[in-house]
Amino acid sequence: MEYSHLTEKVIGAAFTVYNKLGFGFLESVYERSMGIELKKHGLEVEVQCPIKVYYEDEVVGDFVADMLVDGTLIVELKAVRKLNAAHETQLVNYLVATNKPVGLLLNFGEERVEVKRKVRILPRSG
Repeated sequence: MEYSHLTEKVIGAAFTVYNKLGFGFLESVYERSMGIELKKHGLEVEVQCPIKVYYEDEVVGDFVADMLVDGTLIVELKAVRKLNAAHETQLVNYLVATNKPVGLLLNFGEERVEVKRKVRILPRSG
């Protein structure tokens, strides 16, 4: 399934928020601003979405995704000078734990919005 239309809307919203706020706010400010912007685009947004991690059908941990958009797209927000590999690994782990197909890592960085898109190849059912 193709998710580019959804990810493009979310990325566009991130640029809108960044153009209005710039760099230097806490992640929570960008998160709330993104929620407002995404809802203006008619998207369903869950902020601070709790997610359980399973191992062999048993809950082994909990984490909180910054945003879940339209029940499909995990969005992890950062407000750091520059992204690093640990940030990308965090998003990949969230995708694995949730079995969601696509995620975006958005950093409201010092000079611009950084975007990393991760897509999981899900096994076909049936």
